[in-house]
Amino acid sequence: MESFNELQREILRLKAEKNALILAHYYVPLEVQDVADAVCDSFAMAQKAAGAENDLIVICGVRFMGESAKILSPDKTVLLPSPDAGCPMADMVTPEDVMRLRKLHPEAKVMCYVNSSAAVKAVSDVCCTSSSALRIARKLDCDEIIFVPDKHLGSFVAAQVPEKRFWLHDGFCPTHHRVTEADVLAAKRAHPEAVFAVHPECGEDVVKYGDLVGSTAEILDFARRTGAPEILIGTESEIVERLRRELPEKRIYGIGSSFVCPNMKKITLRALYECLRDEKYQVELPEDQLRAARKSLDEMVNS
Repeated sequence: MESFNELQREILRLKAEKNALILAHYYVPLEVQDVADAVCDSFAMAQKAAGAENDLIVICGVRFMGESAKILSPDKTVLLPSPDAGCPMADMVTPEDVMRLRKLHPEAKVMCYVNSSAAVKAVSDVCCTSSSALRIARKLDCDEIIFVPDKHLGSFVAAQVPEKRFWLHDGFCPTHHRVTEADVLAAKRAHPEAVFAVHPECGEDVVKYGDLVGSTAEILDFARRTGAPEILIGTESEIVERLRRELPEKRIYGIGSSFVCPNMKKITLRALYECLRDEKYQVELPEDQLRAARKSLDEMVNS
């Protein structure tokens, strides 16, 4: 059990023995991604869990991702390898914050980034992902939108939907937020021929330099398709490592040294093995919260 390879073999054995489905987010360590049935973004994990025949689902990601899977698969057992792997941005908004904003802006509809708790989803009108936020904002039947919790994604969308007024909550992803314009300019000076793919969770002073501004999946797709031999990646460092392994013919660079999500790194092989072995750390949500949160996710899918 000392080496990763042994742990990986034991995880695969347990997965087969228990007929479990392991789903991993792009930001967890590569050795965990390697034993997953699928590697994808947070909402895609929830959709894959819902569409699978397996009754035991292991979500290798942070807490809100496990909750989203449980919302779409309430009758399945959903496990999280590390129960203390939270999302600081999701924790920056509460249901009480949403209700306060509703009172201040009674004509507005609440658009909730999927990076949020089930409790916040339950008091929102519609959810969105980073790839669907712009489309949903344009289609939403209202003139005012309360956007929670990410002020950076909200600002990015608002700038492209000038016909609507946006009220932004003051939340952000610390990992994306701490990357600065100076970091980008230093990287561009070091690699002047590189194209830049960046996530909209970064601040406006960073996003403005992007040749592609998009979700993690869109960044990966851009890197695979572009003819540019050098690419700067403006999101979590595991994406850089994944692309370097996948695209050895291209030169892939990160921005600065601080693009690491500490919560995603809590999803280790050891944590995954023990979670699956003992079937511990089940995601449980109140029935009324499950139903209410499901409505905002369904509204997103149907928009």
